[in-house]
Parts: sequence; structure tokens; C-alpha cells
Amino acid sequence: MTDALSLVDDWGPEKIVVVSHRRTGMKGVLVIDNTARGIGKGGTRMSPTVTVTEVARLARVMTWKWASVDLFYGGAKAGIVADPASPDKEAVLRAFARALSNEVPREYVMGLDMGLTEDDAAVIQDELGDRGAAVGTPEHLGGVAYDKLGVTGYGVAETTDAAAGRLGLPLAGARVAIQGFGAVGSAAARRFAELGATVVAVSTAHGALHDPTGLDVDDLLTAREEHGDDFVTLPVRGTTLASGAELTVDCDILVPAALQDVIDHTNAHEIKARLVVEGANLPTSPDARTILAGRGVTVLPDFVANAGGVVAAAFAMDARYSGFRPDTTAIFETVSTRLRANTLTVLEEAERQDVTPHTAGRALAEDRVRTAMRSKGRIPRH
Repeated sequence: MTDALSLVDDWGPEKIVVVSHRRTGMKGVLVIDNTARGIGKGGTRMSPTVTVTEVARLARVMTWKWASVDLFYGGAKAGIVADPASPDKEAVLRAFARALSNEVPREYVMGLDMGLTEDDAAVIQDELGDRGAAVGTPEHLGGVAYDKLGVTGYGVAETTDAAAGRLGLPLAGARVAIQGFGAVGSAAARRFAELGATVVAVSTAHGALHDPTGLDVDDLLTAREEHGDDFVTLPVRGTTLASGAELTVDCDILVPAALQDVIDHTNAHEIKARLVVEGANLPTSPDARTILAGRGVTVLPDFVANAGGVVAAAFAMDARYSGFRPDTTAIFETVSTRLRANTLTVLEEAERQDVTPHTAGRALAEDRVRTAMRSKGRIPRH
């Protein structure tokens, strides 16, 4: 309990719920960080290593992410301690949903994160008997399958294009390295190729591929479809590198789109990119960002760069009970418009104040959350 209390600050969390179920072995946590701007909304991840602290950090990112794109939902996140490849996955997921029936969907709406799929969102809806319990369900159930659509990765590429243009670094012809080739990284790579960038490195948990002249993105997408994450072990598509080496290859733009805490004080000096775009949540440490800023490297924050998923989730939230399927074209257009504009706003504000984009973007998001808290009497109005 001491550990949970140490997570509380002026912003939240408002609620931490730890649940378990002996028969299935389910253990999980829900963190509702700040709901001043609306109901808690954030993804649920499944991993054997999930911790309360990890979920709380991600819930806080969601608070800033919703505020950053100026959509009226609150920051929240959930995690289940389990192997997503386990044959007992559905039983664990159902036990988790039942354990949170007091909070879902009244205080928190589940979404998809690492380890969960569209069908898992459907299972949550089925278990709780409420279409409003989760978003990210398959299209044939009226949902917005934003992982399948690649909305988050698309948004990462759109923000990169906007940021690169602001920095005088045209994306067409720019060399891009991507850590992670899952739902976000692969969709980002596809969009980068469409925008004329040269993808020189990609990676999965099994290793990395590098070609300084450029990898064939279509070929990589096909190989991933056929071989899964093992495709990076096939050297015919480029030079095979150890996992993590893709972060320090010679490139113009680096997109860490896998896990948190991958760039810190130990490797920040080795980053060769001029622009780092946080496709994952929390991929850089504060120390790393200080080092990178001192070297003239711009880091675009996660709550700006990968907010495409929350824009799509907002469409899905609106459609939960209506019975109407959201317009996919409208989703992509809104992601591009909102994220590009927000990117430029944050970069311009950072330049005006002579601070990092993280500091500028966080200040903008904090101001919106603070204003909502004050209006609702959660902090003194004076």
C-alpha cells in the first residue's frame, strides 16, 4: 500500500483498484488517474511483467494525451499480469472484467494495449453484457478496430512529417529507423513509405534489420504476415542486428515504437538521429531528453506523437451505443488534422519559451486539466 500511496500527487491517481481471482490465477490493476475532463479511458495491457507503477505511469500519459488533443476524456489504464499467448487467456480476461464490474463502464472504458486484440475487447463486452464496456471491437460488431486500421502508427508518421518540416528536414528522402514492428511500428512504416521516407531499420523482440540504402517496407509487411516477429532473423532482407542496435544506426529520424524506458542516460549519447518521435509511451527518460536536447536533438513527446489511437478511440466512444459505425475516412482525416496542428503548436511553444517539446506540451496539457479541475471544485478556484 505504501508503494501505491507514493504514486499520488496533485493530479492523481484518483483510484487504484487491484484485483485477483484464485481459480484462474488472474491478477490485475486499474488506475484511474484524472477524470476532470471526462470518464477514464485508456488501454488495457496483458503481460507477465505488469506492475502497479507501470500502469500508473501509463495512466498519467493518458491524462496528458487526452488533454493534449483537446478531447474530453480522462486518463486511465489497466493491466493484467498474464501471458497473452496462454490458452487460459479468455478465462483470465473474463475474470478481470467481472472483478471490475463496479468501475466498468461507469468510471472506466477498456481499450486495447499490448497483448490484447479486437476479439478480447469483444469478450469484455460479452462478459459484462454492455457494449459500452470496451472499445476496439471488430468491425463486424460495430466497433472501430483501430489496431487493425493502424491509426496510431499513421498518426505517428503524420506528426513526424509535421515536425520534420518545422525543423527544415523534409520527410521525403529522410532516413527513418523504427524500433518495434507491431501494430504501431508497421503502420508507421507503411505511412512513412507513402510519404517518401526511407526506412533504414526496423526491429522486433527477436532482433533488428538494417539497410542504409533502405528496406522494402512492402516486403517487410509481407514477411511479418508470413513469419511473425521472426522475420527479422531472415538476413536476405538486410543486415541482422541485435535488438536495441536499431536505436543507434545512422539515420535522420528515430521512432521508438515498442516499449518504455529504452532510451536513457546510457545510450542517449549514441543516438544519431536529429529527430526522435515517441511512437511508444514513455520510451525516453528525463535524463535522456536532457542529453538529447543538449546535442540539438528534438524529441516529440509520446502524448503528442502517438495520440492517433485516442482520436480513433473517441470516435469509438461516441459510437458505443448508437449502432452506427464511424466513418473510417473521417477518423484518418481527423487524426492527421489534429495531430499535425498539435505538433506545430507544441514545437512553436517550445521554441518561444526555449524549452523542450516535452516541457511545452506538458504545460499546455496541464493547463487544460487544471482549468477543468478548478471548474469542478477539485482545487481552490482562487
